Amino acid sequence: MFFEVFTTARLKLRPLIQQDTRAIFEGYARAPQIMRYMTWRPHNAIGETEAFVARSIAAEAARTYAIVEHDAPDLCGVFTLRRPEAHRLGFGYVLAKPFWGRGYISEVLTTVADWALHQDGIWRIADICDVDNHASARVMEKAGFLRDGVLRRYRVRPNLSTEPRDSYLYARTR
Repeated sequence: MFFEVFTTARLKLRPLIQQDTRAIFEGYARAPQIMRYMTWRPHNAIGETEAFVARSIAAEAARTYAIVEHDAPDLCGVFTLRRPEAHRLGFGYVLAKPFWGRGYISEVLTTVADWALHQDGIWRIADICDVDNHASARVMEKAGFLRDGVLRRYRVRPNLSTEPRDSYLYARTR
């Protein structure tokens, strides 16, 4: 059910390939500031990123896309689309710091959500963000997602705490 390529006005989402490893490692995977709200720790060695890319490529229940600009081959970040249940999709994203503040993730998320909610059997696309991750909350709101509520003590974010933290749940439905 996953598309091979998504395009937006400025960006292209293409399947992740092993050759993206170095760009991911250098662009964000080893950067503590970027990884702050992620559910894994920054990578200390490129081998960790190689394993992540291999797992992402092999995954059957999810598709991880490289985000690239139309006019430049450099990887800006990644976007993952997953189908945890037949009627709904989830997603995740991370963007290298030089690309922050350009509206790229809102653009990607709007395009993907619009596509998803026109697919037979898909009624909901949703994901969470840490309650302190104001930038991610704003991204989802700009893409038309509504905050459904707060999930208390929901997700461990090891770069912030060893205990589960509260998360906002955002969704778009048809």
